[in-house]
Order: sequence, then structure tokens, then C-alpha cells
Amino acid sequence: MNLQIRKALLSDAAGVGYLYDAVCDDLEGSVNYPGWKKGIYPTIMDAEKAISEGTLYIAETENKIAGTVILSHTPEQAYEQMHWKKDLSYDDVYVIYTLAVHPDYAGSGVASALLQFAQQLAKKQGMKSLRLDVTEKNIPAIRLYEKQGFEYIDTVDLGLGDIGLKWFRLYEKLVK
Repeated sequence: MNLQIRKALLSDAAGVGYLYDAVCDDLEGSVNYPGWKKGIYPTIMDAEKAISEGTLYIAETENKIAGTVILSHTPEQAYEQMHWKKDLSYDDVYVIYTLAVHPDYAGSGVASALLQFAQQLAKKQGMKSLRLDVTEKNIPAIRLYEKQGFEYIDTVDLGLGDIGLKWFRLYEKLVK
């Protein structure tokens, strides 16, 4: 598969919204590991916000959006109390959010390619670390992150218990 990864444009928002809806529909019909809900998270509004902030990247193949990832310098509040591998300013860290792959491309390496892209971009831009959180129930994502060299830091409450997402595992990968 010929996969191209680039920063998303505002004209991509509808396609990303479609991808998010397709992922949520697919999760509803199977095991919803991340706990995402159509119309709640992620939505086209999340895509538009990330595009306006310049943090959304898309993976395309055959003129279709196969996957997305957000690379931000803004951590969740709970990140501030953690003992990370290195004490860094978030100007030197990419926080990975909303790694999503269209169901048509599940298992085809799109998520791995997006994570490798994040690592390459982080290195090119002088970032020192990649950090992320993943719900403790999302075993497929945890396996992917660990396979990609992310190291477990701690388990925290991100304040989403009211929607059934109480505990999240934090991971970090230092950029070399």
C-alpha cells in the first residue's frame, strides 16, 4: 500500500469526520476498546479544532483518508503530576491523541506508519519525547504502542469515569 502522510487542511475536515464516524460505527458493532462514541468523541469538530491548531496529520492512500493522528504540545492535566522518563517542557514533547484508522484499513500497518511518522517528525523538529495515554481496556493499542517502543509510565484517572473510562495507562518514548 502506498501511504502518504501529511498535515491536514481545512478541506480535509469532512473526510476526517467521516473516518471518525466509520471508526465509531465499527466499534459499536464489536469491542469498543477506546470507548469512543459517535457524535461525542471523536467528531468533525475535534478534527476542525486540530486542523486550525496545525496538529492533525492524515495518512492517505488511493485518495482516501486511511488514518489520522494528532500531535500536540498540550498534555492532559494528569500528566503534570507524573514522573516521566525525563522532566521536559511540553515545548519539547509531542502528545499523541486520537490515533484512528478507518476500518477498511485495519491491520494494514496504517497505525504503525502514523507512529513512525510521529517519531520522525519529532526528531526532525527537535522534540525530546512522545507521550500518550490509552484506556487500560484498549489491549490492541497497548500492544501496538509497546511494540513501537513506548514504555509504560503509570496508570491514572483522567476524569472520564462518568463515561466509563476511569483508568488510563501513560506511555512515553524518548526521541533519539
